[in-house]
Amino acid sequence: MATCGRPMRCRRDLWLPGRAVPTTARCVDVRKSPRPADELGFPAAWWRWLGRHRPPGWPSDRVWRSPLRGPWLTAVLGAVLLVTLPVVTMTGLLSFVAYGDGARPSSVGLLHLPAFAWPTSPSWLYRLNQGLHVSLGLVLIPVVLAKLWSVIPRLFIWPPARSAAQVLERLSLGLLVGSILFELATGVLNIQYDYVFGFSFYTGHYLGAWVFVFAFVGHVSVKLPLMVRALRSRSFRRELRTPLAETTVETGTDSDLVAVAPAPATVSRRGALAIVGGGAVLIGAVSAGQTVGGALRHVSVLSLRARGSSEGPNGFQVNRTAAAAAISDADVGAAWVLTLTGPSGSERLDRSLLRAMALHTVELPIACVEGWSTTQVWTGVRLRDLAGRVGALGLESAVVSSVERRGSFNTAPLRRNQVLDRDSLLALEVNGVDLSIDHGYPARVIVPALPGVHNTKWVASIEFVAP
Repeated sequence: MATCGRPMRCRRDLWLPGRAVPTTARCVDVRKSPRPADELGFPAAWWRWLGRHRPPGWPSDRVWRSPLRGPWLTAVLGAVLLVTLPVVTMTGLLSFVAYGDGARPSSVGLLHLPAFAWPTSPSWLYRLNQGLHVSLGLVLIPVVLAKLWSVIPRLFIWPPARSAAQVLERLSLGLLVGSILFELATGVLNIQYDYVFGFSFYTGHYLGAWVFVFAFVGHVSVKLPLMVRALRSRSFRRELRTPLAETTVETGTDSDLVAVAPAPATVSRRGALAIVGGGAVLIGAVSAGQTVGGALRHVSVLSLRARGSSEGPNGFQVNRTAAAAAISDADVGAAWVLTLTGPSGSERLDRSLLRAMALHTVELPIACVEGWSTTQVWTGVRLRDLAGRVGALGLESAVVSSVERRGSFNTAPLRRNQVLDRDSLLALEVNGVDLSIDHGYPARVIVPALPGVHNTKWVASIEFVAP
């Protein structure tokens, strides 16, 4: 074995057949490095044979020439994702909890989330949760793409594995990359209301999230020590001060991420991080306004529902119009009545009887799964007052049904705490005027911190379920 005066291992001696040999062998201190990635596990003969039979057109190591690639840059991007991806995942799973069983696939075995009453206070809870989930997910797209760019040589290594353990690692890596790309792609399409994938977004996104969780945990458990070691190998502050002219390939490492035949740098590592960070900030600037409102709402070009549809008291966002829901004037005209059902029987109330009841006004946000939200002033009858009319104050839950005959959410379940909250209303007005038909006239449900789609429009009946 070639040596350099210390206990060193030269990478030239470990190169597999068919893999490009670097013009200058990189030597690493074996006292400071793990077992080389190129050493063959059992059965060595099989892996050696596979290494000699590279598929036609498979890229060689010399294709990946950027001198920026290496363990340190990959570790920096990985550290960002290690902190932020769990936040995106947790807020996404909490969104499914807020939705209840109606948004989750029914047969998932142990993958069922724990059931608990989604709180109604603070009223902006779901707005914060879903806004953070969507906005942070969008912001991380440049980071995820940069991370994939940094490790792409590893994705095309031949042979793809050199031991049975590496086969398992590669499979877990495939699940990780595939699941995160799947979650980002379906999430972006959902924001755009473009369901070209042909399956239920909720089912696909839910199951994809669990695949990601398991793959992510497995990947982190294996790679965390390597990431920490790579982060310590170079000074972050020094890298931020290194200009383009002094940017060179990483040394002192036997990582297969380092270019075998590096080309001259066209951007420094500082510049690369600035490009990724700038892209993330730009995406944040054009998406966060759909949640936080204010001036940023006018530049939220990534959300179809970020801005209002028109002027006036009913001019705020509409997720599903009356026309899209096939609501006719006859459905919500003078013949419309609300049917209440409870332990003491049923009662039918038209709009004039509802207006004769005690009305309450409250300012509440309404937030949708796509990330947009808006805050308006609602006036109507408290749901708990309606429950009391049919002897249901001791209710366990309620089911609200819409005049809409089709659609995944033409009925919505409400838990006891959501019905009995003092700010939960069957709204008849918004911002001092009658609801428009697109906003649910003649009556719609408004519950604090409830996902927007469960704030049922064009309410036809409410069934209060006793314990």
